[in-house]
Amino acid sequence: MMTDYEGHLAQAGAKMNYSERPFIVIWEMTQACDLACVHCRACAKPLRHPLELTTTEGEQLIDQVADLHVPVFVLSGGDPLKRPDIYSLVEYAAMRGVRTSLTPSATPLLTQAAIAELQSCGLARLAVSLDGSTAEIHDAFRGIPGSYDLTLQAVRWARELGLPVQINTTITRRNLEDFDPMVRLLESLDIVLWSAFFLVPTGRGQAEDLISGKEAEEVFAKLYQTSRRVKFDIKTTEAQHYRRYVAQAQARERRRGLSWLPFGKKTEDGIGRAPRGINDAKGFVFVSHLGDVFPSGFLPLAVGNIRRQSLADIYRHSPLFRDLRDTSLLEGKCGICEFREICGGSRARAFALTGDPLAEEPCCVYQPKAVATAA
Repeated sequence: MMTDYEGHLAQAGAKMNYSERPFIVIWEMTQACDLACVHCRACAKPLRHPLELTTTEGEQLIDQVADLHVPVFVLSGGDPLKRPDIYSLVEYAAMRGVRTSLTPSATPLLTQAAIAELQSCGLARLAVSLDGSTAEIHDAFRGIPGSYDLTLQAVRWARELGLPVQINTTITRRNLEDFDPMVRLLESLDIVLWSAFFLVPTGRGQAEDLISGKEAEEVFAKLYQTSRRVKFDIKTTEAQHYRRYVAQAQARERRRGLSWLPFGKKTEDGIGRAPRGINDAKGFVFVSHLGDVFPSGFLPLAVGNIRRQSLADIYRHSPLFRDLRDTSLLEGKCGICEFREICGGSRARAFALTGDPLAEEPCCVYQPKAVATAA
């Protein structure tokens, strides 16, 4: 018989009320990590912070995620494997019925035995970062030689165990020309999802590594065409305007009488992918290693702490969260764009480049119809 929680997950693709509960909760379990990635939003460091959320506090957070019926829960870092309680916390989440994804770093801690134990504890998906089709490109991102080989080995180990794998790739000027070789590599890895992250210049991320709005449109075209033929699903992170591109492309295909695919494919692990419209604080919430709550990991504006308030209360009632969910408050062309409800632009990138989280998306070249009409 389907549990209440599984019933909610089964309806995750339906329209959610983002004012009441998030679709995705990410817990940054620690900022400790043995890599030195050039685009790390957290500026991760080797040692754990002494005031990280404890095991008991982590279980309390998991309880809140379960009570909110959140479809996607991600254990992130830093490197979650730096925490010795990682296995017990994954097991506790599974016991509470929370389908959990883990984003470990590709270091010697990510062994075949570690992956097997995570799976036995109930992990639903392993998500690893791969930023280039070659060791030269990827290891330059990660700051540690050998990370590329460790990443590919971890993917193979996970798939041998039957554990679904997600690949995260941050698209910047450093790997922009590597798109086609990257896709060929991904097709050989038997993954369930490719998440293309578009750089937000925060932490170690540098503005000079941003691709332009025009280049983003070119990447969108490649992502969309790739999604039409590969077996794995494709989504973007901090590229909300890709949804606008997809909507436009599918509308063109319908007018031409061509077949088109729905947005997103089903994956084998039951972890849903975000419906259109999700954005920082709008279906998305980030909990730091110290318990601070943010609209996302890329938007460093804390609105509360779960040591003092419930996650539900912070998410529902924070003035910043409520403002970010109100598309009528968006500024510039985002505020008058006909796609603002499914897109809304990257609030994190707007803040990083302008200091205003409600400013228009800085890396979008689309001109809303209202602008064209006025011209």
